[in-house]
Parts: sequence; C-alpha cells; structure tokens
Amino acid sequence: MNLDPGPWARVKSGEKTIELRLYDEKRRKLSVGDFVTFRNTETGEPLNARVLALHVFPDFAALYAALPLPACGYRESELAAASYRDMEQYYAPSRQAQYGVVGIEIEVIGCF
Repeated sequence: MNLDPGPWARVKSGEKTIELRLYDEKRRKLSVGDFVTFRNTETGEPLNARVLALHVFPDFAALYAALPLPACGYRESELAAASYRDMEQYYAPSRQAQYGVVGIEIEVIGCF
C-alpha cells in the first residue's frame, strides 16, 4: 500500500497504528496476522507491518466516532479540526457506501 511521506513516517515511528482504507476487494483479502508493506510515495522505501485487527465500518463517519484518532494518524494539535470528511479527498461517499471502510490496525516489524 502506498503512503504519503507524512503518514508513512508516523507509521514508522509507531505514532500511527491504524491505517484507514476503503474496504474494497483488495482489503477484504486481509486477515489478522497477515503482513503488509507500506511504500513511501516519494522515496519508495518499504515498511513492513503485521495486521493486528480489522475494524470494519459502513463509512468514515462511523469509523471516526469509534476509533482513537491519534492512532489513525492525527496529531494532538489536529484533533479539534479532525473530521471524517478529511477522507473524502481519497474516497467519495458513494464508494464508502458501496464497499464500507476499514481501519487496519498494525504493528511495524521493520524497514527492508
């Protein structure tokens, strides 16, 4: 999975432990215990992680109400302005309604 440099760095540091995605065909193949690789979109550097849990919701509004936003990549200074609508730049509401969404809880196991 590709990640922009900021989120990628937060995953690497352990600050971001839940990656938010559309629960499309590709993500439906994930299972707890699987390994995933995140690639920095600027450098191509890989980061490997293990899937600890899959948190499935009908849309990002429900996900944001249920999961801890700091674990989803928000810094404390960003929490007051955080909104599920932030994810609409990546996934249209119609696609969320079609597939649902998932918070992929991960544990970083290294850069290779």
